[in-house]
Amino acid sequence: MNHPAAPSPQPIDPPTRWISMLRCVGPGLIVAGSIVGSGELIATTKTGAEAGMSLLWLILLGCVIKVFTQIELGRYTLISGKTTLAALDLVPGPRIAGRGNWLVWFWIVMWVASISQLGGIVGGVGQALAISVPLTSAGRDHNDHADRQQRAAFEAATQAILAEQADAALEASVITEPAAPPKKSYDAVLWAAVMAVVTSLMLMVGRYGLIQSLSTALVILFTLLTVLNTIWLQSDPFWGIPWPEVAAGLWPQLPDVAAADTATNARPIATALATFGIIGVGAAELVVYPYWCLEKGYARFTGPDDGSPSWAARASGWMRVMHLDSWGAMVLYTFATVAFYLLGAGVLHRIGLNPEKDTLVRTLSVMYQPVFGSAAAVIFLAGAFAVLYSTFFVALAAHARVFSDAMRIVGLIDSDEATRAKWIRWLGGFFPILCWIIYVAFPAPAQLVLISGVAQGVMLPMLAGAALYFRYQFVSEPLRPGRLWDAMLWISAAAMLVTGAWTVVSQF
Repeated sequence: MNHPAAPSPQPIDPPTRWISMLRCVGPGLIVAGSIVGSGELIATTKTGAEAGMSLLWLILLGCVIKVFTQIELGRYTLISGKTTLAALDLVPGPRIAGRGNWLVWFWIVMWVASISQLGGIVGGVGQALAISVPLTSAGRDHNDHADRQQRAAFEAATQAILAEQADAALEASVITEPAAPPKKSYDAVLWAAVMAVVTSLMLMVGRYGLIQSLSTALVILFTLLTVLNTIWLQSDPFWGIPWPEVAAGLWPQLPDVAAADTATNARPIATALATFGIIGVGAAELVVYPYWCLEKGYARFTGPDDGSPSWAARASGWMRVMHLDSWGAMVLYTFATVAFYLLGAGVLHRIGLNPEKDTLVRTLSVMYQPVFGSAAAVIFLAGAFAVLYSTFFVALAAHARVFSDAMRIVGLIDSDEATRAKWIRWLGGFFPILCWIIYVAFPAPAQLVLISGVAQGVMLPMLAGAALYFRYQFVSEPLRPGRLWDAMLWISAAAMLVTGAWTVVSQF
């Protein structure tokens, strides 16, 4: 099937000054908006809570190493004007019934896991709102009961640490609990339904500018709050993580699995591998990044490749903008990732809390309690709502675009852009409701996120191989990178291959 992908013949010269180049970034910030909520806030903190400082090196590697593959996929889109799935459809390999090759169909398999991940995200949004603004008396009773349990766990763990430091016997204080737990609350489900409907309406009328502005503002706000919380935590003599422990975490090592706390269902290595698949630019973000580059206009501004020196100059200039966009976003989400990991390892791991199921958001808020005290819950819940909803909104906007493209490639819809634009609106309206249904059927947000991480981890080496194929088959001399870049691209591919294989082995 032919895919209409040629850029519009209206090229624009790229900016040359840094200030002007900064005005042209955006796709990377949108991708960062879809990363921080699931990969950083949930998966990274869960890894830190289960593994302590021992896997900090893997988290950093996951943020940095995949950017080379991201830019290489973006390079092919810039020079060809093709979407990611249209490009993947060119990779050699078996085709299913003549409709899309094996990579396109595996993306569809991965999409099932990814949309389930967003079911977990909308559940997290619902939990944050249910804790902040309970809708029913059962919700208020549930909050009171859960708050008492959390305070009891936090205070008992704090006393245990103090006793251990003082080498004294622990006399645990007794906190009276209600005779029976309150009735089950459905406030989180109700709030998740409200936000799913709101998102559905927004995506049916939304445009690129709205998505970029909303995601950027929400992500930057919560990232700054989390980084500041981590810095202040380090100044606390009780909760601060000793720098030798941080340095040790940068050295490749594995956690002591035998010492994992079975009471908290800790599986640190499996959790870390699933986390590796979605932190930084996961497989889903690697696929969607070129779509945002197309909507931003990088390929259109470059124009079709006519072999002229002017085209080569334009392409090189817009590649510099793409580099700035990708690496700048990497710095942003890496700061957030490290901060979340340190909080998970420094607070949750030390007191034996593991964020999961219907206590996910409430447990995560404990990370802010040593610094903000009684105000921690309010501050965290506002930030958690912002970043989780940003992820939900941006990721669904991306899913609508890529899924409609997949339908076009496998021949389910016509190839014209008007038809695809119509399906983007319809899918944008449907997917949020589907995510809510998934959450209702399986109300375990952390597990839904990690399932997606496994699927994305398996697809990472496939995307790395595709990036290498595009690099050596389609990149002409003017845009051909140097030897150092090629070496890092191969290292990136090797890291993804090892992680993908390790993910499969660890699961089975």
